[in-house]
Amino acid sequence: MKRIKKIVIIGLLGLFAPLLRAEMDIEITEGIESALPIAIVPFAQQGPAPISISSVVSNDLGHSGYFKPMSEQYMPARPTSPEAIQFEQWKSVGQNYIVIGQAIPAGNQYNVQFQLFDVNNGSQLLGYRMTSSAQDLRRTAHHISDLIFEKLIGKKGVFSGRIAYITSSGQGASATHRLQVADADGFNPQTIAASSEPLMSPSWSPDGRKMAYVSFERKTAAIYVQTLATGQRVKVAEFPGINGAPSWSPDGGKLALTLSKDGSPDIYVLNLINNSLTKITNSTAIDTEPAWSPDGSTIVFTSDRGGKPQLYRVSSQGGSEKRITFSGSYNARASFSPDGKNIAMVHGNGNDYRIAVLDVASGTINVLTGGPTDESPSFAPNGDLILYASQRGSGGYLAAVSLDGKMQQKLVFDSNAVREPAWSP
Repeated sequence: MKRIKKIVIIGLLGLFAPLLRAEMDIEITEGIESALPIAIVPFAQQGPAPISISSVVSNDLGHSGYFKPMSEQYMPARPTSPEAIQFEQWKSVGQNYIVIGQAIPAGNQYNVQFQLFDVNNGSQLLGYRMTSSAQDLRRTAHHISDLIFEKLIGKKGVFSGRIAYITSSGQGASATHRLQVADADGFNPQTIAASSEPLMSPSWSPDGRKMAYVSFERKTAAIYVQTLATGQRVKVAEFPGINGAPSWSPDGGKLALTLSKDGSPDIYVLNLINNSLTKITNSTAIDTEPAWSPDGSTIVFTSDRGGKPQLYRVSSQGGSEKRITFSGSYNARASFSPDGKNIAMVHGNGNDYRIAVLDVASGTINVLTGGPTDESPSFAPNGDLILYASQRGSGGYLAAVSLDGKMQQKLVFDSNAVREPAWSP
């Protein structure tokens, strides 16, 4: 109960720690023991290129925890064509796979090609050609990482994705709060919105083109929907009291919201086409943090109606609510996996808050992180990783954990605080 009140109070008063955000590094704090040895040979590039594609791919795969890329300094050769690969040579230095490629300028474009080989039998596993502008070479490199990851691990990669998060700097009258979007590896951070008043609760539209968020720029809470490409934004909710926790419906036509315009905070659904508002819950408790199921049929939300914050499920059309969490004194901030089979949440006991996953079918809870201040889980689009925020001392950081808990990353920003991450669709 204390923690759910804290969420609301922070939302209303904006008591955030100071920070400054630019870029981040990724530390693997717990990896897969059987990480695959792979050699990403520097791509052949004519003339100066904006980036080293092989370095981006190597970093992506290495940071995933599933791969152990070979350092360039220990590579026995630098082949750039299949004919130049001596597989026995790479086998002798313990490599399972080798990637070669080229990035050749052609006018205003680059012709990029790469090939992935199994070192043990010399067979080609992947081979692609693609064109890229100079400014999109990093995105192209991430796409290559996604292709290699899916081929060898059997799961979709998320290196081409983006993450949104909130940062703040300064205090009092000098405070600046920013909603930022960056590549999944922390590069290319872009400020989507900035304000001297708090910003919070970023939520991606299903097509990744828009962002809903809460702004206190007018001293009271309001919910905006902003088009990322143009910066154009529309205020969709500014009712008396709380306007918070926007969550997009899977079809992108509605937002689930927390509003207190009628008294206690309840869950509402706002139709973005005709601006009609439907009240989904109606209780004297605090109902907040709605999350749509992937099929759009139900909404899971946090409520303290039972005395302590727990997750409840209700039809997206409204109706009777059903409690779905019973283990632990605190379960909140639901995030559905893309297949709807799991719900990531904050699971708390006493003052210890960790990221856990609820198996929807069995009701079993699997605790993934060590706490004690983990919060704001967000599933990656491949359903295999969960991004969340945590805190050590006065600083905040982002981290990611795999669905089975075996791989954990710490995303280290050059600032000392960052919060409320949201992974793009």
